[in-house]
Amino acid sequence: MNPLTLNAQTLRWGERTYVMGILNATPDSFSGDGLYAENARSALAQARAFVNAGADILDVGGESTRPGSAPVETEEELRRVIPVIRAIAEHLPQTLISVDTYKAQVAEAALDAGAHIVNDVWGLRADPNLASLVADSGAPVILMHNRSNPASVEVREKLGNAYHAAEYTDLLEEVKADLLESVEIAKQAGVRDEAIILDPGIGFGKSVQQNLELINRLDEIRALGYPILLGTSRKSFIGYTLDLPADQRVEGTAASVAIGIARGADIIRVHDVAVMTRVARMSDAILRR
Repeated sequence: MNPLTLNAQTLRWGERTYVMGILNATPDSFSGDGLYAENARSALAQARAFVNAGADILDVGGESTRPGSAPVETEEELRRVIPVIRAIAEHLPQTLISVDTYKAQVAEAALDAGAHIVNDVWGLRADPNLASLVADSGAPVILMHNRSNPASVEVREKLGNAYHAAEYTDLLEEVKADLLESVEIAKQAGVRDEAIILDPGIGFGKSVQQNLELINRLDEIRALGYPILLGTSRKSFIGYTLDLPADQRVEGTAASVAIGIARGADIIRVHDVAVMTRVARMSDAILRR
């Protein structure tokens, strides 16, 4: 895979694991770490702390993907994320910024405000204008696999909400096929091959066992020839496995991150940046000598 150069930085896939810190500019994050957009100062302080702790990329999102969360209107999403992105771009100009959105209008404004990457949880399937916007901008895009049904959510008081699993005949083959369909959408619009990153969509329309299987077989997805982002941080499959709420899932996250890196993850998307940076560096020391 070819290296990716962004903002005077070069991401060399396979040499080390890159850490993406999650900045939720939302009031309803499932992990309880949401930052209100009107307090961009708090978001900037968190961003600076993440960078100092080892984050290579900051992922700013204004619409929660928490199971059961309500959709956010475009104007509200813009109000939440743009001030945060502008503040990071101004005060941490060397830091890579991704915008977590599936809306072309939000992505365009975010790129204009200083974001470098578009992270689409619907793999270019939700907004028909996003693929061409990404292609015209030249920005890389993260294509996530997602068969979740917003209307099909399991609720557990202690462990939080989780999407019900979609139907699969062959989990890995269907996830790969769906991801390649998103890749084709991107390429048909003119997105460069080296600007595509894949995300298996842990927690989105998969059962606990299916999530565990995807992590353990992540190398089969990486064999498609694209860098892989893995987002397992504090998710419900960890809570259901260990019977723990979101604020007690750091060890489970660490295990999933270490195994994911061993199976080929190039980027890990995490809430607990300092701890998971250490996990990534130790894993790299063992695996990438």
